[in-house]
Amino acid sequence: MKKYFLLIVALLIFQSCGNRSKINIEKIDKDRILTSAEQYLQEDPITVTSSTCDRSLGREHDFYSEGDYWWPDPENPDGPYIRKDGMTNPENFKDHRQSMRRMSIHVATLTAAFKITQDNKYASKAIEHLKAWFVNPETKMNPNMNFAQAIKGKCPGRGVGLIDGIHFVEPARCISILEKEINAEELVVMKQWFEEFLVWMTTHDYGIDERERKNNHGSCWVMQVAEFSRLTDDNVLQEYCRNRFKTVLLPNQLAADGSFPLELNRTKPYGYSLFNVDILSTVSHILSDDENDLWNYKIENGASLKTAIEFITPYIQDKSKWPYEPDVMYWDQWPVRHPALLFAGLALENREYLELWESLDPLPKTEEGLRNFPIREPIVWMNY
Repeated sequence: MKKYFLLIVALLIFQSCGNRSKINIEKIDKDRILTSAEQYLQEDPITVTSSTCDRSLGREHDFYSEGDYWWPDPENPDGPYIRKDGMTNPENFKDHRQSMRRMSIHVATLTAAFKITQDNKYASKAIEHLKAWFVNPETKMNPNMNFAQAIKGKCPGRGVGLIDGIHFVEPARCISILEKEINAEELVVMKQWFEEFLVWMTTHDYGIDERERKNNHGSCWVMQVAEFSRLTDDNVLQEYCRNRFKTVLLPNQLAADGSFPLELNRTKPYGYSLFNVDILSTVSHILSDDENDLWNYKIENGASLKTAIEFITPYIQDKSKWPYEPDVMYWDQWPVRHPALLFAGLALENREYLELWESLDPLPKTEEGLRNFPIREPIVWMNY
């Protein structure tokens, strides 16, 4: 009898902890979410068809962007651009990026508001944006990134441009939450869009090039494929991503001490390290289950994603202790509420991570920060 009593007590404690996590996250973010959602109810969708760039070789429905770190050559102003690593050129075309990011923010915030309140007005507005991007023939984007991160005088698009697609990850998660609110035929079209995008990502030369990148670009490819294949019920690609996480991403990127040497060698080592650990933590959150614990999976040098979290956490707590060079730009942008802390805190049952996450500002305050912070609404990632 005592044995059953203890079991019941344990279950009640477990339920209490789960409920407390739910209540805490809602309590932390509710006012911010509802304030923003009310504003977004008044704003119409903006898609790639709303603006064009004369330098793009694509058509009206094609996404176009230009490489961040490419600038006019002072010695040849009309010639091909030259690279300045870490230095973002403010004159590059960025309308489509901004439109995509705006859609991602609006959809996630409105979906979060719907999840908190169950008020259909928020769901309806989020769906309006999703339809504009993925359903309506007049405004939707073509399911590829053939013209992303082009470089004047060098190439019309590049594989690395696929990283711009990280801002589709949270909307893909929101589609699942809103499934019962979406017209059945339109839901099919939305999922078909992501199915076609997955085909492009896994077969086009640009998609393959991005997949094979060894730094954060390779991480972002896996994060996108993991979430899009979850949405489309592609179990083969889900398993492929798990295997790639274990056999490619971690072995190529993770040092024994938990650092990412490829990111530390960049001109923004702090921001890139945070970005990569956020992306890999999102991958782990998407793909881990009872049979697959990606958080604790160890590679040959003994390191795991857990090790990476342990490495970066002290420098999130106190950035002044960062032992490497400060970032050449946006050093003051970080840290914020990094999803790595939240997802790891929940998965590893580490209260310190959760408390640190809660203590930070919820979002970056600049366009550059938001560009490198695609997971913004934790509520849409919680399974309750």
